[in-house]
Amino acid sequence: MIECVSPGARLWPDTMYRSSEHRSLHTTDPADRPTSSRPELARARARPVVAFLVNGPADGPMGERARAFAERLAARFEIQIAYRTSSRLRSISDFVRFVRRTHPRICYVFDLSYSGVVAAIVARAIWRIRFVVDTGDAVFELARSAGLRGPLGLGLTWLLERATLRIANRIVVRGSYHRELLAARGLDATVIPDGIDTAAFSSGDPREIRARLGLTGVLSVGFLGSLIWSDRLQIGYGWDLVEAMRILRDEPVRGILIGAGTARPILEARAREYGLGDRMIFLDPVPYRDVPNYLAAVDVWLSTQTNDIPGNVRTTGKLPLYLAAGRYVLASDVGEASRVLPSEMRIEYNGTVDRAYPARLAERIRHLVRHPESLSAGARNVAIARASFDYDVLSGRVAEVLDALATAAPTPEG
Repeated sequence: MIECVSPGARLWPDTMYRSSEHRSLHTTDPADRPTSSRPELARARARPVVAFLVNGPADGPMGERARAFAERLAARFEIQIAYRTSSRLRSISDFVRFVRRTHPRICYVFDLSYSGVVAAIVARAIWRIRFVVDTGDAVFELARSAGLRGPLGLGLTWLLERATLRIANRIVVRGSYHRELLAARGLDATVIPDGIDTAAFSSGDPREIRARLGLTGVLSVGFLGSLIWSDRLQIGYGWDLVEAMRILRDEPVRGILIGAGTARPILEARAREYGLGDRMIFLDPVPYRDVPNYLAAVDVWLSTQTNDIPGNVRTTGKLPLYLAAGRYVLASDVGEASRVLPSEMRIEYNGTVDRAYPARLAERIRHLVRHPESLSAGARNVAIARASFDYDVLSGRVAEVLDALATAAPTPEG
């Protein structure tokens, strides 16, 4: 099933998702669509139509990114959004039907994944519709490094990534190193990193959560995100925090891991093995509306990426969250963190699996225990978020990409 939204006047039949209200609307008859005056309709038709194809659900990170751009660009473009909510194969046909019905000038695909990419390639081949691919990962290198696919799956992933980057009219990446990597292969890309609505995340209330979790009188260190375990690498998100907490057992420090996934039971078992008890807190994913309060409740947030191609190309959506909340961040000195964070918030990380990293992380945490006044530096991160990651800034870059394609002369291949 495809869920669709238009930030403008038109609503298409099928299940709709209006981002400003976060509720489903059902329209089955064209007569049920909201009516517009003739001048309003003329203005709407004057805007280029853009189809946002989101390789994920409406409530996922890419759904949030798509709506944030659509809401800010509604005056310049008529944007229709479709989300992948069924199987990948069925979503290809759903996306193609959506594009055929909306007749866009441009397709903008969020994430380099089969459904949206194949649909965009089909649309270009049949209707000469130009398309943009917006990717935050070197998908083949990530799959190979983490052991996420077998030989056939890896081959198909390599083919998908190579073909998409060659066929797409424009490429958007979310990290500066990714742009450099593609430039070495003769491909031009625009950097539009993972974004954030800074104002929405800079005013969380920490009181209830700190009291409930017992964070008074201790230094709290947290990680928020998907806890995925790599059997090949024998690490997963959050592993470094658990290992650091083992080293810091005699310090007034409490670790908080918020998320779910295959790494969670492994890390919970490891915490029990280390005898961490209530010094290591595991929490289920929290509703998006509550995230600002959790961010405000924890003193230090971790952003760890491996020092290899997959790690360097990523921004990760969590780093902008931490910055917008004005929290102190400890990050591996990799990728976009190296570019935007001050040196005191960056930690050396070597290679794909750095077994010595938790010890270096523990030393930084111990320093903050001894010098809690250093935590005030986190307040300056709000300015970094506003300048580098705020959707109000990033939407201008998206507009430049779309304007360039909308005004370019047609070519035989689209």
